[in-house]
Amino acid sequence: MTADGSTPLLSVTGAGHRYGEKFGCRDVDFDLWPGEVLAIVGESGSGKSTLLGMLSQRLTTDEGSIRYRTTRDAASGERGGEHLVDLAALSEREVRRLWRTDWGFVHQNAAEGLRMHVSAGGNVGEPLMANGARHYGRIREQAAQWLERVEIPRERMDDTPATFSGGMRQRVQIARNLVFGPKLVFMDEPTSGLDVSVQARLLDLIRSLVADLGLAVVIVTHDLAVARLISHRTLVMKDGAVIESGLTDRVLDDPQAPYTQLLVSSILQG
Repeated sequence: MTADGSTPLLSVTGAGHRYGEKFGCRDVDFDLWPGEVLAIVGESGSGKSTLLGMLSQRLTTDEGSIRYRTTRDAASGERGGEHLVDLAALSEREVRRLWRTDWGFVHQNAAEGLRMHVSAGGNVGEPLMANGARHYGRIREQAAQWLERVEIPRERMDDTPATFSGGMRQRVQIARNLVFGPKLVFMDEPTSGLDVSVQARLLDLIRSLVADLGLAVVIVTHDLAVARLISHRTLVMKDGAVIESGLTDRVLDDPQAPYTQLLVSSILQG
């Protein structure tokens, strides 16, 4: 908590995840604030995907703590006073509730985050039904509005993602993750594998949605250009450790760690 009494949305202290005797990441410390985009960058094997898995509770927190700010009682789900909960102390049911009400996850491969043979409108409408919506007409209209918001024409809402291009699939996945009003969205290389022009369009869309909705986002990327375009702060990882962190412009324009300097230099030379 800061001097003005504000509390971070996510508070990570000395967190680590172990694979057998070896740590995939260790001693990670940072706070994430509402409306902030944090990029986690590094080469393959740096620990960035392990960290994302731990933050999103897809992997266990084997040391340290990850605390999340919520207004819901962990056991009942009822709204109450604002407080921080230790995610490791939550039951599987309580974590599932967070996924339904507070968190989204945009996968690198959209097929992992969508039901590929259910209509685009059905994919976006499902989270609304999971949160208690029952009026078919209103669910369908809200799904259509969100698809239009992510640049999917209304006339395609009854088509399945299997018939869509890679960029369109990612936009449907984003709509599915934002339709229920989450506070925090995890993104795992959301533009990887897309054509450069499609990447740029998708990043512009993500950036505008994040600003409009006041979302907090944790995005993993190996692409420093993505980090620069979309994030406020950046963590640089190597061998499971955070070796540099700070405001994105500072980290990329004036890197202090030799490894970060090499990453930035390779981009400039490329």
